[in-house]
Amino acid sequence: MIEKKNYIQTAKKKERAVLAAIHTPEQSREQTQEYLDELAFLAETANVQVVKRFVQNLQKIDAKTFLGKGKILEIADFIQKNEIDTIIFDDELTPSQVKHLEAILKCKILDRSLLILNIFAQRARTAQARIQVELAQYQYILPRLTRMWSHLSKQRGGVGMRGPGEKELETDRRIVNDKIALLKEKLAHIERQSQTRRKARKAMVRVALVGYTNVGKSTLMNLLAKSNVFAENKLFATIDSTVRKVVWNRVPFLLSDTVGFIRKLPTTLIECFKSTLAEIVEADILLHVVDISHPSFEEQMQVVMQTLAEIKAVDKKMITIFNKIDVLREKIYQDAIPDEAPLHLQEIYAKNTKNKHSIFISAVKQENIEALRQMIFEEVSKLYFQIYPHNTEAFLQQFFES
Repeated sequence: MIEKKNYIQTAKKKERAVLAAIHTPEQSREQTQEYLDELAFLAETANVQVVKRFVQNLQKIDAKTFLGKGKILEIADFIQKNEIDTIIFDDELTPSQVKHLEAILKCKILDRSLLILNIFAQRARTAQARIQVELAQYQYILPRLTRMWSHLSKQRGGVGMRGPGEKELETDRRIVNDKIALLKEKLAHIERQSQTRRKARKAMVRVALVGYTNVGKSTLMNLLAKSNVFAENKLFATIDSTVRKVVWNRVPFLLSDTVGFIRKLPTTLIECFKSTLAEIVEADILLHVVDISHPSFEEQMQVVMQTLAEIKAVDKKMITIFNKIDVLREKIYQDAIPDEAPLHLQEIYAKNTKNKHSIFISAVKQENIEALRQMIFEEVSKLYFQIYPHNTEAFLQQFFES
């Protein structure tokens, strides 16, 4: 009973972790720190306490241990002296690197991809999202089976087994492959149902919120659709697509909130979430939400555009929404007017205020929301009256009477 009590107390204890990254000639020191800041935020989202960061300058990644021998020994010493449970690497590790690192560091090894997968697993709410995440996890595990359990090198056979001499590694691979096949079959079934629902919506104008994670999409969704979508100041606060019917001035349309994008998003997740991302692919208008207060917002915009290109949705009609101008004032302007901002931001502000397809808002403070609604309504109504031209006369009469 005492051992069980100790186990429960340990299970509740927050994991302590260190972060590790390399600085190469291909990226600046500022970028390396920004990536580590984001990794720390991911760790916090996963309820992990970050104790220390380690960065090493390298010309190229060490094929065996990712970091150099001296840095690895430094980290091993710190882990031993400070009761560290986990080390999280900012880049994806190979199965061989994980095997060697575990042997030296004697702690749990995570890379950015696995950390993101774990967060997605915690946050998945719908059956489809849970299956998508589980599939991505198994696809991640499959090439790494050789280092995951110590029993894998032992022989297995006898009555009721698959056959004399078959290694457990082969059995584990077969089990994982069977699980992957089953999950793909379940996803295909759900996708057929989703396609049927989407076909029923073809007569509706569809608008989708897209953007980097934690830029305020869900908060904006709640404002525009008067819905109750979960919103939190954490990465991947929501990973399930949410679709709401909205009616403005008797013009209906569908508004969807989608999973946020992020740097170095695991390819298995992009592949597994293609059915969820279909809300973006099939949308008529994209609302690209940008956190203007983030120091790397332009790079985040590039990540979003690259991901949209990967799913062949980059050429759609788009409204760019620069959100969190209230935070920007506090951080940079200190309540100054935009033309007193640093020159670089002045140029962005001047360029985008003249662009009829971009707008600066604060979703939390509800600044400029009516102007945004008008901008969206103009684009939606154009498409709506192309679908239903006979409704134009009735709409105009109602509009002028009001």
